[in-house]
Amino acid sequence: MHFSHRPRTRLRALVSAACAAALGIGLLAGAGTATATADPRTAAAPRTAAAPKAAAEAAPRAAGSKVVGYFTEWGTYDRKYYVKNIETSGSAAKLTHINYAFGNVTSGKCAMGDSYAATERTYTAAESVDGAADTWDQPLRGTFNQLRELKKKRPGLKILWSFGGWTWSNGFGEAARNPAAFAQSCYDLVENSKWADVFDGIDIDWEYPNACGATCDTSGREAFRNLMAAVRAKFGSGNLVTAAITADATSGGKIDAADYGGAAQYVDWYNPMTYDFFGAWDAAGPTAPHSALNSYTGIPKANFYSSATIAKLKGLGVPASKLLLGIGFYGRGWTGVTQSAPGGTATGPAPGTYEAGIEDYKVLRAKCPATGTVGGTAYAKCGSQWWSYDTPATIATKMTYKDQQGLGGTFFWELSGDTSNGELIRSIR
Repeated sequence: MHFSHRPRTRLRALVSAACAAALGIGLLAGAGTATATADPRTAAAPRTAAAPKAAAEAAPRAAGSKVVGYFTEWGTYDRKYYVKNIETSGSAAKLTHINYAFGNVTSGKCAMGDSYAATERTYTAAESVDGAADTWDQPLRGTFNQLRELKKKRPGLKILWSFGGWTWSNGFGEAARNPAAFAQSCYDLVENSKWADVFDGIDIDWEYPNACGATCDTSGREAFRNLMAAVRAKFGSGNLVTAAITADATSGGKIDAADYGGAAQYVDWYNPMTYDFFGAWDAAGPTAPHSALNSYTGIPKANFYSSATIAKLKGLGVPASKLLLGIGFYGRGWTGVTQSAPGGTATGPAPGTYEAGIEDYKVLRAKCPATGTVGGTAYAKCGSQWWSYDTPATIATKMTYKDQQGLGGTFFWELSGDTSNGELIRSIR
């Protein structure tokens, strides 16, 4: 699940239960959240669908080598994670695509998230990608201008603007009633002449079509397919069109609630959110890894693991090359835990820097180092806290799986969770 305005979290226990009862579907699986802002330094010529963006890359990478990282709009505030950090960490050299999270979906249309962060914030020379301070009279400042500068350094890098996320998915229900108007609003915003050169397409993060997320949606099983068809028709073949989708592979669960198989023809790829399967929204436990690759003895819910998600989507006819494997650059944890192995009881969420129950990998690697592995991911017991998260070693295991399955690549949430030298992204191949 992807959260707007704050790191991915779930306010889910009560809302989920009520919504599931209303719609008769299973729990959420694979979600997150984010927020954004921007403005360029030089006037950019408007770009149209007739001038293909995706085709501009001189030497396309092999199908399985896409590396897509989410960059959050709100990272410019408390996290102080800037576009410059993507370069200095070494992450830019590994990335093929960046998803800028998030734009809002309101009144059935695409809208700015945080316009100050995206287009207005003034960056100092020390904060800037190019080492030059913003000026008060330049036509575009903010994160969008910084992304423009990064693309000058990395001309093969593609950037998509992601819309929705956990907090901002409410507007998709209305959008589904007039998909063409929604698609037009998104195109007009993404292709605004002030920043059209920054973006190479759009990513739709609807959490969750015809199911329950922060609220419950009853748009119908065909709504997602119809919306994606309209987006593709408007953006054309010269732009990338992708979607972050649920990882809930349970029978009658969230994958079954929408026609993801039918919509696959309209996307360049899907990002199944194969993380957040378990977490401290279940305050008493049982403790369980939030992003297991495979099942294991004692897993609290069947088919709440990554390989089950991939198998289900492939079974629906989604080509393996259109599926990216999702990895979280963060951990989820409980406190009041006495048992080292998964399956223990707890008294609540473990404390986190920004929110209880969640913490960046860069913090956990030192604060609570991994003490074991299960289901292809790692866990850690330190004092009364129990955490699960991926490490370079478990990511290597997931990369072997990704290659064996012929998947299109890897994506992750999100860049600021990694170390300053890009320890996790260096493990992605």
